Amino acid sequence: MLQSIASRLGSALLVMLGVCTLVFLLIHLIPGDPVTAMLGESARPADQQALRLALGLDRPLAEQYASYLTGLLQLDLGYSFQDQRPVAGILGERLPATLQLAGASLLLALMLAVPLGLLAAYRNGSPWDAGAMTFSLLGISIPNFWLGPLLIMVFSLWLGWTPVSGNDQPLSLLLPAVTLGTALSAVLARMVRASVLEVLGEDYVRTARAKGLSEFAVLRRHALRNAWLPVLTLVGLQLGGLLGGAVITETVFAWPGVGSLLVESIQARDFPLVQGCVLLISLVYVFVNMLTDLAYTWIDPRIALR
Repeated sequence: MLQSIASRLGSALLVMLGVCTLVFLLIHLIPGDPVTAMLGESARPADQQALRLALGLDRPLAEQYASYLTGLLQLDLGYSFQDQRPVAGILGERLPATLQLAGASLLLALMLAVPLGLLAAYRNGSPWDAGAMTFSLLGISIPNFWLGPLLIMVFSLWLGWTPVSGNDQPLSLLLPAVTLGTALSAVLARMVRASVLEVLGEDYVRTARAKGLSEFAVLRRHALRNAWLPVLTLVGLQLGGLLGGAVITETVFAWPGVGSLLVESIQARDFPLVQGCVLLISLVYVFVNMLTDLAYTWIDPRIALR
């Protein structure tokens, strides 16, 4: 087990190094100048050059990259070009809102997906199955940037039940969580259905039924537990993907999280802040996938022996 954990940690470090290098190169190659974004196009050349020297943008790209990696080794993400504040501090302020949104979306997705998937598998071929899969197809097909404004129009502008944007009120979390959680629940429902259908055809399920167990007991104690491995894999992948999807959803709902911060920093050409946001999202994604791998051994201890 310790050797497996060490191997996964080594792979995670290589992935993070690749992400850091790729983000650094891409952000310096895309069009746009942070100095022009900060001072405006009408600024004097002397002022632009002075700011470029102060930000260290006059140095060769290789020297900037070496300085960036050195800072990462010292857990220093640098300072924001716009706010002149530590990037780590800004991320620390925005991260709780993103985690709150991701957690609420995942909880909503599981509350919808597990009952729908079980019902569709148990009533395979029935109208219940068709209805659940229709919901799944709609959830997958509708993009967040369309569903979010639609929910705002209906529940905020027409009915007046929820706030339009921000996170100042308790109900502010509802619409962003529904926007993110609907697509995730649709994917999970299909996976739960497929996994449970496969398990229901196994010999031990027929044996459990022959012993006189109720269908609820068969589904809960035998089918669902043994169907969790592929579902858990998808949950781990989608939980990391929630942070990526939150970029669009947070922007639509003006949710003060890391996703909206990433969009703002890209528009401002704030290189250190963009790098910090992408690094944090990648780190969470890798960490969640590591936890998913370790959770396999809790669900099926035989995996640890392989």
